[in-house]
Amino acid sequence: MLIKICGLRTIEPTLAAAQAGADLLGLVFAPSRRQVSVAEAAPLVAAIRALPAPRPRLVGLFVNASPTTINAIVAELALDLVQLSGDEPLHEGATLNRPIIRSLRMDGSPREAAWLAQSQLGDHPLLFLADAHVPGSYGGTGVQADWNQAAHLATQVPLLLAGGLHAQNVASAIATVQPSGVDVSSGVESAGQKDCAKIRAFIAAAREAASAVSLT
Repeated sequence: MLIKICGLRTIEPTLAAAQAGADLLGLVFAPSRRQVSVAEAAPLVAAIRALPAPRPRLVGLFVNASPTTINAIVAELALDLVQLSGDEPLHEGATLNRPIIRSLRMDGSPREAAWLAQSQLGDHPLLFLADAHVPGSYGGTGVQADWNQAAHLATQVPLLLAGGLHAQNVASAIATVQPSGVDVSSGVESAGQKDCAKIRAFIAAAREAASAVSLT
């Protein structure tokens, strides 16, 4: 069971997530209240790299950025994975220099169908991420995803479940969807800022739930 904490902007919650056992840490490079610049992300990356192994992998989240921009940021910060959360076409996947997490709004669009079909051929992406479909939004809304639809996807592709998760509902989400992992951002925030206690509680609840359904 992979646990991803997304939208990190400062050192304390970044280290709290790592020390609590998060597998993936997400840095948002797209327009958002959680957006970070390369300069702002650099000390977070350095703090994680300074930890002893095993340490979390770092994910750069992008929305409709050019492959050139993505590859440049990934190279400068030595990020481990790229998350595509916009309307990126399938062919852009082959131009990126890191494994891909492809966000899905589960909206039935031809674009999402093409990514899913390509995955059946053993090609990109490494993981999919199921989020709520909120028109005009590219994630991070706190709206709960359709768990039944996500559960169906989880039988077909490696899937991270996102959308409205928090420590109080993540066990039910894991039991219902049985995903490869879970992703949280707003569910570990207080007053719009990452909350270290909520991060720890979420990770503990997710680990316990995964053990209960044998999703280790």
